[in-house]
Amino acid sequence: MPPPDPSRPSSLGTQSPSEDSPVTATANGITVAGVPTTQVPAPPPHEPETAEAAPVVAIEPGHAPGPEPVREAVFKIEKLSVSYGSAMAVRDVDLEIGRHEITALIGPSGCGKSTFIRCLNRMNDLIDNARVTGAVRYHGVDLYGRDVSPVEVRRRIGMVFQKPTPFPKSIFDNVAYGPRIGGTHRGLDDIVEQALRRAALWDEVKDRLKKSALGLSGGQQQRLCIARAIAVQPDVLLMDEPCSALDPIATARIEDLMQELKERFTIVIVTHNMQQAARASDRTAFFTTEVSETSDNRTGVLVESDVTERIFSNPSDERTENYITGRFG
Repeated sequence: MPPPDPSRPSSLGTQSPSEDSPVTATANGITVAGVPTTQVPAPPPHEPETAEAAPVVAIEPGHAPGPEPVREAVFKIEKLSVSYGSAMAVRDVDLEIGRHEITALIGPSGCGKSTFIRCLNRMNDLIDNARVTGAVRYHGVDLYGRDVSPVEVRRRIGMVFQKPTPFPKSIFDNVAYGPRIGGTHRGLDDIVEQALRRAALWDEVKDRLKKSALGLSGGQQQRLCIARAIAVQPDVLLMDEPCSALDPIATARIEDLMQELKERFTIVIVTHNMQQAARASDRTAFFTTEVSETSDNRTGVLVESDVTERIFSNPSDERTENYITGRFG
């Protein structure tokens, strides 16, 4: 592995689990228990930008945005393919995901969006017949390298799922769960408060932290899950259709929250809501399915990825235009 770069997260630890290692729940999803990990510092704190923000330019059909600024890539994915047994689910995906950006993954059902996003924190490792090939580089480190711990990967790269999944514990204990299993037992009050504030939930729950999280509304539960994920100071937040089960008001709050969180985290979101992708994301990647000529097997492929405004106003591929204009999907 390359030598540590002080401007980027350090080593992702070592991996030595057996195939039958027990599975346990953590603040960032499911992890394999008993894997020794190297303690690493949290990602560097966000530093406010000193340069003036570029003015927002209205984009007319047929007019592409100007040159993009230089982007720092958090992920570089090359020729990524995923199969379940003999069925190929996703094939040959090449994609870069930039730091402090919201990247939306859109496409029809069954095109491999969720399969792809789960590759970014090795959640597919937990599926017995899943096989991943290609490269997923995180700050230059191959996440599927032999010396990389999946537990540490999932600490750095948190995940929020489609359905809110609060633990049957108090609100406080839900948020404190990740730091506690990571060995932090001091300053939990401050950690919990900070996470709840960042998730825009503190004012609503500060007087009932010891009450069950199951008593919260659906939108509050989803923001609690976001607070639980960011309490361990990840670098990236993956969101797999986080608003699909929420009403429009709760959805708007999550979208507003994403804009605040991207100042500190890189966000990748799967969504079936194209309006949400257009509103909330900086870049959009469009996936679709290809049907085998010799069978009915369907495989997900990445059609194109670009600045969100360009994807929705002047896509480069006809399949993208057909999808976003409702001709299929």
